[in-house]
Amino acid sequence: MRVGIIGSGSMGHAHARAWRALGVDFGIYSRDAPRAAQLAAEHGGDTYPDLGTLLADVTLADVCLPTFLHRETVEAAARAGRHVVCEKPLALSNEDAAAMVAACEAAGVRLFVAMVVRFFPQYRFARDLVQAGRIGTPRVLRLRRVSSPPYGGHSWFADETKSGGMILDLMLHDIDYALWTAGDVQQVYARETRVGTRHYAQAALTHVSGALSLIESGWAYPDGLFRTAIDLAGSSGLIEWNSDAAPTIRIVHGKQRHATPGVSLPVISAAADPFVLQFNHVLDALQREVPFDVTPGEALGALRVALAVRDSARSGRAVTLEAAT
Repeated sequence: MRVGIIGSGSMGHAHARAWRALGVDFGIYSRDAPRAAQLAAEHGGDTYPDLGTLLADVTLADVCLPTFLHRETVEAAARAGRHVVCEKPLALSNEDAAAMVAACEAAGVRLFVAMVVRFFPQYRFARDLVQAGRIGTPRVLRLRRVSSPPYGGHSWFADETKSGGMILDLMLHDIDYALWTAGDVQQVYARETRVGTRHYAQAALTHVSGALSLIESGWAYPDGLFRTAIDLAGSSGLIEWNSDAAPTIRIVHGKQRHATPGVSLPVISAAADPFVLQFNHVLDALQREVPFDVTPGEALGALRVALAVRDSARSGRAVTLEAAT
């Protein structure tokens, strides 16, 4: 296995660290040659002069580029017969995303969309508890993810024609988690606030199952702050965790509201790095020829809901989604 990392920004660095931790051989291509050289020097990879040379030499293409460049790069990798890891969101439109999935299917290559939150131990364990029936039927999911604006709000992230904006780039994580945990969504309603480079939004997702997900997201905090939280309420219990607390997940059951003791998870470390866990899963799924934990269909579904949330936030009206086909 040789991985070709395409892009030398923050995700390029995060992915390079994870591949190195797994002992995977990798190289890097970036249009910014000095940054590619710096990334290679820091993480031990080598560099390629252009995309074609990289694609001719690798087994898997790892796309860490700004979102508006995803489609052309994924389609090039598919034409070269390379499996693909692509950072989220998959694309800026449903049409582009569907075309990318179709290109990979036609070429007979695998596509993994890097929804890394699914590999954070707290998030995965909480979802496993829901699936095991520990809180009964899911009723209300409250999810929070608020950070400072990327690069102070003065990078390609701030240009919605390139990134899709905060809802597609940041809130997408929790939209995907809500779908993964409580199933398909039939209606969304969202409100947003913008002040300068700061952008904050709240969204209510009505699931086909009857569950309700309430999501709070924003590029709104002072520089350096990032807060996340999970609050999953079911018919017979509650699961709670937030990033300011210890890594313990709290489970509350029944009218007595007693907390289950000893349900702890490790602090994120080299052994529990979600990027390492994510790519270890990719390698395992490729080797065993089993589906990825994030399927292309799930990535399409999360993008579809995120676009509907963005439309609702802009219009101030609820958006009803047609049943997924």
